[in-house]
Amino acid sequence: MAVTSSIELKDMILATDIGTYGPDDIVPDHHLLDLTLDIAATRMLITTDCMAHVFDYDPLIADIKTLAATDHHETQEWLVTQIVLLCAQYPEIEGACVHLRKFPVGEGSGTLGIRLTLAQCDLVALRAS
Repeated sequence: MAVTSSIELKDMILATDIGTYGPDDIVPDHHLLDLTLDIAATRMLITTDCMAHVFDYDPLIADIKTLAATDHHETQEWLVTQIVLLCAQYPEIEGACVHLRKFPVGEGSGTLGIRLTLAQCDLVALRAS
């Protein structure tokens, strides 16, 4: 059996401004981010309790919050693309799945979102471009 490892962030509310809405449109209360990062098992299955041996995700999370709060974004797709580009800056990340959704979609309920999943080869190509 192959060992796999990932870091998962769930339901983080992003302080962001996405979309253009008319007077009768339902404006989302917030956008939620789920982020799954594939990391080498050697960065998770460690022999000593030391930060030097693991992937420090805090700087990435801080960068995502800053990115989300900066400027108006016309689409969720643009913000997700920018988040993926942030992930590509970290060679420790071997794969990423970004799921961004808005709430509510109608009558105080429902979420609507997008998901972008990249394998290691995709991140390598982004790093090379």
